[in-house]
This record gives sequence, C-alpha cells and structure tokens, in this order.
Amino acid sequence: MGKSITQRLEFLTNIAIIVAAVLLSVVLIKSYLLPDHSRNGSRDSRVTAGVQVSLPGVDWSNNNQTLLLVLQKGCHFCTESAAFYQRLVRETAGHGNIHLIAVLPQATDESKKYLDDLGVAIEEVKQATPDSIGVPGTPTLILVNDQGVVMTSWVGKLSADDEAKVLRRLVSS
Repeated sequence: MGKSITQRLEFLTNIAIIVAAVLLSVVLIKSYLLPDHSRNGSRDSRVTAGVQVSLPGVDWSNNNQTLLLVLQKGCHFCTESAAFYQRLVRETAGHGNIHLIAVLPQATDESKKYLDDLGVAIEEVKQATPDSIGVPGTPTLILVNDQGVVMTSWVGKLSADDEAKVLRRLVSS
C-alpha cells in the first residue's frame, strides 16, 4: 500500500511539473514571439494628434518642432530599432527646426547609458513613464509643434518604408 501512495504522489508531481512548464511556455511565447499590438505599430494605438503633451522641464517654444523618442530599456522593439534612431539623429542634425528628446522611464543616467550602448546620440534625455505622457507603449515617436501639441505619432517598430516616411516628414518640414 505504501508503494501505491508513493507512485500516485510521483504521478501527481509529474503532472504538476508538466502543467507549469506548459504555462511558462505560453507566457514566454506571448512575450517574445507574438506581436504585442500595443507596441508594434498598430495604427489604432497612435497618440492622438491635437493633444497637448506635458513633459516637465521642456519649453516647447524654444523649437519649431520637437520629436520625442519614447523608449524603454529592456524593450526589444526599441533595441531592434537602434539603427533607425541612429539614422534619425544623423539626418535631422542639419535641420535646425527639429529638436530631439529621448523620454525613458529609467533614471536619466541609466537612460543615457542605454542610448550610448545603442549608439544613439541624443543630447536631451528626460525621465517620464510612457503613460504619464499619454503613450500606449514603446517605442513611440511623437512630433509636437512649438506649443507641445501632437502633430503626428508613430508607435512600435517601424517597417523600412515607414522609417523612410518618418525621415521624409522630418527633413522636409
């Protein structure tokens, strides 16, 4: 009889391990393999044009237009988009009417190190959570005018075609 209880207990333990492994697999697949539509460029998650952005310490009137790069350390879409952000910095550098600000939820020093590690040379870095400025997820680019009003936005990892459209919009403004 003692052997029967041991066998049942071992069987139930094995079932519990299998169930836990399946649940963990589902979570990992959802997190890393399936797109998260709040962060991958879904068009209906865009920041609404005409909305005022409030970002402490920023005087919008100092610039004709400001592009906010709302990123987050640990966001794989942000990291995967690093080459585009490098190009964005290079190609807007000669256009005095566009100012770039990186906005990350991490402390400013940590955010600057993250940007340095990505090779993205943005001088002005602000600490704010994405939802505190009305952003549904990261990465998000928000173009605002000299009053801090959203002109347009792009959410998620952009396709090569969308990246080209963003650059054309910025350098032609």
